[in-house]
Amino acid sequence: MTKNQKKMLERILVTAVLFVALLVLEHVGILEQITQPVLIFIIYLVPYLLIGYDIIFKAFRNISHGQVFDENFLMMIATFGAFGVREYSEGVAVMLFYQIGELFQGYAVGKSRQSIADMMDICPEYANVEEDGKLVQVDPDDVEIGTVIVVKPGERIPLDGIVVEGESMVDTAALTGESVPRRAAEGDEIISGCVNGSGTLKVKVTKAFEDSTVSKILELVENASSKKARVENFITRFAKYYTPVVTIGAVILAILPPIILGGGWAEWIQRACIFLVISCPCALVISVPLGFFGGIGASSNLGVLVKGSNYLEAVAEMTTIVFDKTGTLTKGEFKVSEVLPVNGSKEELLELAAHVEGYSNHPIANSVREAYGKEPDMNRVTGTEEIAGHGIHTFVDGKEVWLGNAKMMAARNISYTENSSAGTVIYVAVDGAFAGTIVISDSIKEGVKEAIHSMKKVGVKKCVMLTGDRKAAAQAVADELGLDEVHAELLPGDKVSEVEALLKEQQEKEKLAFVGDGINDAPVLTRADIGIAMGSMGSDAAIEAADVVLMDDDVRKIASLVKIARKTLSIVRQNIVFALGVKAIVLILGAFGIANMWEAVFADVGVSVIAILNSMRTLRIAKK
Repeated sequence: MTKNQKKMLERILVTAVLFVALLVLEHVGILEQITQPVLIFIIYLVPYLLIGYDIIFKAFRNISHGQVFDENFLMMIATFGAFGVREYSEGVAVMLFYQIGELFQGYAVGKSRQSIADMMDICPEYANVEEDGKLVQVDPDDVEIGTVIVVKPGERIPLDGIVVEGESMVDTAALTGESVPRRAAEGDEIISGCVNGSGTLKVKVTKAFEDSTVSKILELVENASSKKARVENFITRFAKYYTPVVTIGAVILAILPPIILGGGWAEWIQRACIFLVISCPCALVISVPLGFFGGIGASSNLGVLVKGSNYLEAVAEMTTIVFDKTGTLTKGEFKVSEVLPVNGSKEELLELAAHVEGYSNHPIANSVREAYGKEPDMNRVTGTEEIAGHGIHTFVDGKEVWLGNAKMMAARNISYTENSSAGTVIYVAVDGAFAGTIVISDSIKEGVKEAIHSMKKVGVKKCVMLTGDRKAAAQAVADELGLDEVHAELLPGDKVSEVEALLKEQQEKEKLAFVGDGINDAPVLTRADIGIAMGSMGSDAAIEAADVVLMDDDVRKIASLVKIARKTLSIVRQNIVFALGVKAIVLILGAFGIANMWEAVFADVGVSVIAILNSMRTLRIAKK
């Protein structure tokens, strides 16, 4: 709860105490003993101004700016009307209930994401430049093209450039979605935003900071944010038409009948004031945000954080959902999925490969050793040579072993059987003869297939996957999960373009959601109608840019969220129809003098209480 919300809560509590005390005094007849009407007026004016001074200020300020008819204006004239007919307690109660509704709404909106400017935190804060034999940390923005910077192990690369010294594995997952680190050696291009592995690199800067990859991603996020439509607050839209109608109606009711019928000015003015009290949209201004707040609360009980009521409304209308692959649909953990020996057993081929990969820290090597399940005896291995871009050449038990990709087999004129399986394919040759294939692939997360089925069941028409991975690997995942479309080998900018193309295919009331977890997903999360991020393993940038966060990364909860959103919208619509229906009937009765202030109170406060109780049902949705 923000500082302003805490102050509002204090005002509400103090006003509520004063209001209850005045009701008690009125009930026991103490206030009736006061003979000065002005004194009674002042007594009730104190809690009224305490709770409503800001509403009155906003109403007058908007009037001075030419914005007359809004909910602040209607609240002001409705409560002024209540004071005008000496229904002081009603005037205080109406303003009190209105502020309670505003507090509920403000608290829900307060969960919304922070300014997109916070995305600047993903940028590297410094670059290491060598001066007089010492490393000095400088602002990346101050580094000129051609400068050689030093990137230590574990540091994020601050600027785009070319490696001039050193060798390391670089984690590019945050930018490309690729879960396998890439080797960076002398002469290789390297991009900002990636995380350096275990080796120190010296990089010659080729682009200024404003042209760097990270800077471009931030620019994409900011541009996407400006394009994203925001749902207008329902009450403001409603009051735009409702307020002038009831205000003009009250004026006509106060003036026209006495002119036509003659006399009776006081009676018709009183009817007009009752008309204004009845017309106060208290039930709506409380129940609508409270309904959404309840839906957000129900979502939180599921472990899903929705950052605003407008996003919950958008989820209810979602018909297309787009997924990132690595870390969202798949675990981002490579494991051996196939072992295909030409001769001998699978265990023998794995044993051989594990010894060849014994000295490597590459994720692929780690997955091979993990599949072997034992510690390789490196005394059996001699003469290990790593061939960049191809693989490893070594001797195991005196046998010459070649382990790597298809390029290595072709370069050594080794006849091999090509494997088209999805994932990383390792070919093994012993003494010049092809020995077999090992396939390493990223495994699909548990429950993802079930999640896709559930989404289809709740009415999602299209499930799409976007990824920076190879086409073969992406298509294999899409086929297994039953996705409708797949777009592979994409950069962050490409993902935004693909989402924009999908958005153009949407009908007017259809919404598109994107689910992702990396820094590279932040622009797409912002551009989509609903951005859904992984809260447990996702990057801070993705979580900040998203509208919905899955706190435990379980995509199966998206279908449950859709159910909650639709039920919430149904309850909110019930409240709207009920409140407007009752008010319409009582307004007509009040205009004809049939309804008195008691009916006015019911049309306002009574309907509000019923609508609030109905809204509270949203809190129990997740328990059903």
